[in-house]
Amino acid sequence: MLLEMKDISVSYGKVSAVRDISISVPEGGIVTIIGGNGAGKTTTLRAMSGMVPLTSGEIHFNGDRVDGLSSDKVVARGIAHVPEGRRIFPDMTVEENLRTGAFLRRDKDAVENVLETVFGRFPRLRERRRQMAKTMSGGEQQMLAIGRALMSAPKLLLMDEPSMGLAPVIVEEIAQIIEEINAQGLSVVLVEQNAELALELADHAYVLETGNMALEGPANELHDNDHVRAAYLGI
Repeated sequence: MLLEMKDISVSYGKVSAVRDISISVPEGGIVTIIGGNGAGKTTTLRAMSGMVPLTSGEIHFNGDRVDGLSSDKVVARGIAHVPEGRRIFPDMTVEENLRTGAFLRRDKDAVENVLETVFGRFPRLRERRRQMAKTMSGGEQQMLAIGRALMSAPKLLLMDEPSMGLAPVIVEEIAQIIEEINAQGLSVVLVEQNAELALELADHAYVLETGNMALEGPANELHDNDHVRAAYLGI
């Protein structure tokens, strides 16, 4: 397994956010975490990327234990995080935003090569490379957030609600981008309230409910699960 979370718990002060959950991410796979508001999905991603400390449990990535490492060291190990709400730098240009994703990299030629790869994947970012990020549409900002994460040349991409607030046609475009990135060998953990989209894209799925692991299994099987269909798919 590329990443393994073993019985992890996270608390904010006295409030328990997730309790004793275990998640595995295979190399080259897409894993999704679905659940309602307050289920602990974002907290789980933040734990993976070193943004919040564990109360208990362990996280192993690429054979090494990474819980307890700072976020920058987690990025250096090969985990990149596309946060909920995109969190781009609004008063910086598109290119400046992208280059922040490579701040840990010292090989200038490699950075330029990755930048060209990102521009090749997102032609609109190339067209707008000198444009202020805050002037872009929501879909373009989401592409920028993904491109910025790719600048670190990660082995695992964490994506938190990439479809949030986007028009259906743009959601389809983002879904295609995720599939293409994965087809090139990048593993993905996808948090989505759009459960239909998430289960279509993923190989394996986990369902969190109020901080606990409620269900897990192949995504196509959970799509047909009566509880999932009633609670998350509106069927």
